[in-house]
Amino acid sequence: MLRVAVTAARNDARIERTTLDRLAESKPLTTPWSEEARRLFVELFLAGRPAVQVVETLDQRGLWEPIFPEWSVIRCRPQRNAYHRFTIDRHLCEAAANSAALVDRVDRPDLLVVGTLLHDIGKGRPGDHTDVGVELIAEIAPRMGFDEGDTLILQQMCRHHLLLADTATRRDLSDDGTISFVADSVGTLTCLRLLDALTEADSLATGTAAWGSWKEELVGVLVDRVAHVLSGGSVADATDTGFPTPHQRDLLAQRRRIIEAVDDQIVVISPDRPGLFSRVAGVLSLNGLTVLEAAAHSADNQMALEQFRVQSNFDSEIPWDRVIRDLEKALDGRLALAARLEERSKTYRRPRRLPGLVTHPEVIVDNGLSHEATVLEVRAPDGVGVLWRITRALHELDLDITSAKIQTIGTDAVDSFYVRDSEGRKITDHDYLGEIRRSLLYSLERASSN
Repeated sequence: MLRVAVTAARNDARIERTTLDRLAESKPLTTPWSEEARRLFVELFLAGRPAVQVVETLDQRGLWEPIFPEWSVIRCRPQRNAYHRFTIDRHLCEAAANSAALVDRVDRPDLLVVGTLLHDIGKGRPGDHTDVGVELIAEIAPRMGFDEGDTLILQQMCRHHLLLADTATRRDLSDDGTISFVADSVGTLTCLRLLDALTEADSLATGTAAWGSWKEELVGVLVDRVAHVLSGGSVADATDTGFPTPHQRDLLAQRRRIIEAVDDQIVVISPDRPGLFSRVAGVLSLNGLTVLEAAAHSADNQMALEQFRVQSNFDSEIPWDRVIRDLEKALDGRLALAARLEERSKTYRRPRRLPGLVTHPEVIVDNGLSHEATVLEVRAPDGVGVLWRITRALHELDLDITSAKIQTIGTDAVDSFYVRDSEGRKITDHDYLGEIRRSLLYSLERASSN
């Protein structure tokens, strides 16, 4: 049967009903599978997108489940997160087919294809789908004829299938702790390369918003830095990003306000003052810009550098001249930023809430990820001025933002901030952390109730 499936996929051809009837009478695969059966199974998905239709045809005829008994749980089962465009079974087939174009990145194409097909196999069952998937793979992989070492790699791929994407988009890639954590989690270059390809294949199969040039760039940076460490290099060398750049240091030395905007990036140099980050974020939001990531630096001469990477909410050219004019006014205290953002939010039509997305704000505190800062992850329904509200709340508690990663998933904002107290230290006082969480939730709940 697998030989027929491979031939059909390679030729992008239909399997006729009479052929399907004959295949239904064929002998089941032995356990464990023969080397030829495993090779044919991999070749089916290496045919790329035509493999998806072949699998669906076999499944409709009842021929796929005997090969893959676990398929019955995920068949036609919808995803919990609304930004997935396919059911679970279709998503796995699409992702595995996508991986065919990425095999040149890895040493083991067979592990890439099978690991991609299995990465969400734990969904639809009680418990965390990743933990369940790891347990299922302990049974599936040996049945397919993989040895113990390969089984462990497939389990690692399932266990960490979200690691690269989540870290790249939500964590500071210049922080030593971030790179060390990923390197320790992944363990080997082989696994890192497999996860890199799996991340892209999975994201492309998720939906149009799940993979783009910005995310691809961030994941690439993360993979390069982790690869440097796994190859024997130092973490310090891997995270040496050159921020601020020599040019930016020269600008800081001038001890005056300077605003530079090029392409999708704006740099603001100003006398260091409380709330600077929040004011810049508010002006960007007021002008219909979404912040993708930000970094901050305080110089010894009481000057501050804020760097933002943005994109337009309207798929149009960024109106930098207007943005800079508004920034000048805001920094001089001549712009009613709160009032203007409130007015704009009233004209903002909130998208319909979809199942599986955040309905109430959440704040997660992580003091173990970074050696230098406390990481705050904030999840909330997206809207006008959300970033401004968050950063204003942090400013009111005398917190210094050193970097930020901003992400929108569906209709949710998922933002991460690296913060220090007024003395430049991580926040370890539990009462203080409680007040930070309380302030953020209060600000965001007020916004969502308006």
